[in-house]
Amino acid sequence: MREKVLDIINNYKDKSNQDLMTAMDFLNQDFESTKKKLFELSTYLDGLEVTYNTLLKEFKKRNIENGK
Repeated sequence: MREKVLDIINNYKDKSNQDLMTAMDFLNQDFESTKKKLFELSTYLDGLEVTYNTLLKEFKKRNIENGK
């Protein structure tokens, strides 16, 4: 399917409306899938940052208490 869509994209001026719709549907699905993955990764990254900062805060607190 990807090869067909690439052909449509590369030769769109010579393709039928049905071909254009096929390519647009494929691109829309790919866009939505990518957007979902980016949102999930962003949420995951935010969680990692919070966890890291929590551990860093505790680490610094222990080093200050121990005079390091």
